[in-house]
Amino acid sequence: MPSTSFKLNTGAEIPSVGLGTWQAQPGEVAIAVEHALRSGYRHVDCALIYQNEKEVGTGIANSGVPRSEVFLTSKLWNSFHDNVQKSIDQTLADLGVESVDLFLVHWPVRLVPNEGSELFPMNADGTRAVDKDWDQAKTWAAMEEVLAQGKAKAIGVSNWSIPYLEKLSQTWEVVPAVNQVELHPFNPQHELKAWCDKRGILLEAYCPLGSTNSPLLSDPELNQIAEKHGVSPATILISYQPARGVVVLPKSVSKGRIEQNLKLIDLDESDMEVLNGMAAKGKQQRVNTPLFGWDLGFDDWYPEQATAKLARGGYNKTW
Repeated sequence: MPSTSFKLNTGAEIPSVGLGTWQAQPGEVAIAVEHALRSGYRHVDCALIYQNEKEVGTGIANSGVPRSEVFLTSKLWNSFHDNVQKSIDQTLADLGVESVDLFLVHWPVRLVPNEGSELFPMNADGTRAVDKDWDQAKTWAAMEEVLAQGKAKAIGVSNWSIPYLEKLSQTWEVVPAVNQVELHPFNPQHELKAWCDKRGILLEAYCPLGSTNSPLLSDPELNQIAEKHGVSPATILISYQPARGVVVLPKSVSKGRIEQNLKLIDLDESDMEVLNGMAAKGKQQRVNTPLFGWDLGFDDWYPEQATAKLARGGYNKTW
């Protein structure tokens, strides 16, 4: 049977499937969260920048499921690296809870708020207002303080590459419990997974289905596996992540899809071999590549980088 939960390096259990709330509209997300919890979900992933955490809190409250049974994740937005306490306090107030189960550094990038915007500040020349001198060790030290205060039961990162993690490891006192990144067969990040596995950092997959315009769902190899098992391609993609030891975070506000996304199936070795090898066949593709104007340490962040790495054989390793 597929894994229904994984153990964090804190010893806590985290459900292997969570409801993603990114891009869910405020009028929809409360209903989606309530329905998900009533349908059996026990893991909800949210973030301050999604600007819908009040509705997430409403959905949890309306579900009738005790807070103690819900694994709740939120994230520190880029504008608050120098004031982590403000971010976590705002999140807790909006969610209507005393603590979150997991608090992540959303990106290893500090944005400098200005008169134009607190959340998405721009420079006068139209570039993103990134603090290129910021030391992420300061952010992590503040995250460790949040953990010590009990405002979060575990802390981790999101969208962190190996170079950034290696640098952080030189100063961290608490090893991140999680690294949440974009993961799917077209972007499996095998090397990152191997690095994190060795250090007890659990990966979480956002965008597990690719995107609306992604060719992933129509891929012939994927559809062949789906036909073999008599399920949808989406079910294969969602089941793929727990099968490789990764938490998966599909997002939907459709009640039917929310229910379907919780139904994992067993994948055999041949299925996994095909899914693990798709990117190496020239299909490497990312969905979410914000233009921060800053090197995030991923070789495949842009198509030309992916092409160069494939030419070097960087995606042909077996982990």
